Amino acid sequence: MPVHNALIIFIKNPQLGKVKTRIAQELGDDVALMIYNDLLKITQNTASQANCRRILFYSDFIDESDDWDNTLYDKQLQKGDDLGERMKNAFEYAFSDPIIQHVAIIGSDCPHLATWHIEKAFIGLDTHDFSLGPAQDGGYYLLGMKELQREIFDNKEWSTSSVLTDTHNQMRIMRKSCYLLPALADVDTIENISLLGKEYI
Repeated sequence: MPVHNALIIFIKNPQLGKVKTRIAQELGDDVALMIYNDLLKITQNTASQANCRRILFYSDFIDESDDWDNTLYDKQLQKGDDLGERMKNAFEYAFSDPIIQHVAIIGSDCPHLATWHIEKAFIGLDTHDFSLGPAQDGGYYLLGMKELQREIFDNKEWSTSSVLTDTHNQMRIMRKSCYLLPALADVDTIENISLLGKEYI
């Protein structure tokens, strides 16, 4: 049976000094890279179990020889001047496949994101215009939609605590319905490292 759902995964290329910079300021680049690689493994395991097409978007370059199976992931490069434009372009790419009916995007910062969250997001899109997974820092860990809504990415202060509220308010202004997932925490600071369940220092 054809798969009508597509999952976009946004990741940063795991390079020393370029990931988890807030953590690196306190614990160093090596520890920050170790933490990010662990987050990537968790994200990969979660995404690989979802019943959907998987599209992996790299930040800087496409790595055909990494641990992400080339047969499971359509590997692409993020394009755009800011996060909103990059996400918009990624959704446009996913929806360019006429068989795809629902598209959701996740990042690689949320260790408690489970496959069932992704599946529930797609199910929610059967009866709602959007699915949204609130992050406890004021952003979101998942955004899903049943048709491309470009304006949802416009005029946002990305990487701030207002992103979730601004996005949800815009959905109301657009008179669109939203299926809300449980709130989860991202790992962006040393206070969140404990979510990974291991010691790094």
